[in-house]
Amino acid sequence: MAFTTDQFRLDGKVAIVTGAGGRGNSIGRAYALGFALAGASVVAADLNLEGAQAVADEIVDAGGTAVAVQVDVADQDSTLAMAQAAVDAFGGIDILINNAAMMAELGQLTIADVPLDQWNKILSVNLTGAMLCAQAVVPAMRERGGGRILNQTSGGAFPATSIYGIGKLALVGLTTTIAKQLGKEGITCNAIAPGNVKSDAGKLLVPDDSPFIQYLAMNCATRPRGEPDELVGTALLLCSEAGAWITGQTIHIDGGWVMRP
Repeated sequence: MAFTTDQFRLDGKVAIVTGAGGRGNSIGRAYALGFALAGASVVAADLNLEGAQAVADEIVDAGGTAVAVQVDVADQDSTLAMAQAAVDAFGGIDILINNAAMMAELGQLTIADVPLDQWNKILSVNLTGAMLCAQAVVPAMRERGGGRILNQTSGGAFPATSIYGIGKLALVGLTTTIAKQLGKEGITCNAIAPGNVKSDAGKLLVPDDSPFIQYLAMNCATRPRGEPDELVGTALLLCSEAGAWITGQTIHIDGGWVMRP
């Protein structure tokens, strides 16, 4: 089939974006708005239902199609209810973006001191949550003859030097496992590893005057920070027909901070 730019369109597709109602100018919001612009019906899912509803309303006000769903990604019943809500609203599920995560909440927790209950909570959201959401949507994707799963990892996983990074590196393993096990069913799974993004959560964790920004400025090939919208193009490639032959990959979007052969 000859390439056309229509292969980047998502008309008729149903996309779930977790963490879509995060802090104001969030990555989840950018994904939800971008995919709606490409023609998808969007399920804006978040623990913060008010935030998710605000994003869904923004999509509808712009002429798109969206609903808001409250979800706790660490709770299996909640993820199953999210998937059912997508099917009830739009008839099926084609795309899952596993974006929900704990980040700014973690502060400077160290391995030597982190309480076990906090360790378990972090991994239950940042790793197990992605697995539960994938389990919840796979049956609906099978009914559609395939689908796309996109996991949000992080440049901070390469190498992992924090509890956050540990969970995000493990998410790469989940990505390749899903890709290998479900590829023959037409379900692809990839990951995006953002660098330092100027989302509200990102700026809360790493202010503009942080020494880490100075470090990035010296080590990135281009800019040390990017906007949430700058992740959407790659996500669209990985979740559309244009990227149908890509699976099991982690793509870095970080101004050339992490470079891997």
